[in-house]
Amino acid sequence: MDELKLITASNLIKLRTDSGMTQAELGSRLNYSDKTVSKWERAESVPDAFVLKQLAGIFGVSVDYLLCEHDEWERTPKTEHGKKTSFSTGVVTLVSVMGIWTLAVFMFVIFWILGSLQWIIFAAAVPVTVITLLVFNCIWRQGRNNVWIVAALVLSIFLLIYLTLLKFNLWQLFLVLIPAEIIVFLSFRIRRS
Repeated sequence: MDELKLITASNLIKLRTDSGMTQAELGSRLNYSDKTVSKWERAESVPDAFVLKQLAGIFGVSVDYLLCEHDEWERTPKTEHGKKTSFSTGVVTLVSVMGIWTLAVFMFVIFWILGSLQWIIFAAAVPVTVITLLVFNCIWRQGRNNVWIVAALVLSIFLLIYLTLLKFNLWQLFLVLIPAEIIVFLSFRIRRS
């Protein structure tokens, strides 16, 4: 059993470091503390079968790979997090955001030609942009700093509602924004005990 702990610990350390994750980041993805991950990596315990399956999914390997010894020359399978892409994620994100704003300008021009200026189109483009950033952040950065993006999304939705109903001067709406933002920040602090 001790040998299995050492092999699993060694594989976990290699996969985690190769993918550029900290113990805290890995623990967060699994809803465990960094202390638990540290315990696994010090070979004090082995993750249960459910966690091993989650780890295999995160690193793009089989559960068998996590539990078996590997030679030094053996090439580690590409991990989900450390996967090299053949395109620049920043450029793809920028092109997507520019596409959203180009569509917003196009719709604004169409409404302008039809004789109805609709400035609210630009306010609607903000939450769409934030949702796009949230999706790309989940895909390429494994959700790091999602709390800030979700907080911006909540704010942009409140602003959109306020601007849509501007003639009613619903400034009280922003009183609801405060607890809504607190809920967002607290929800990202929920951890498995």
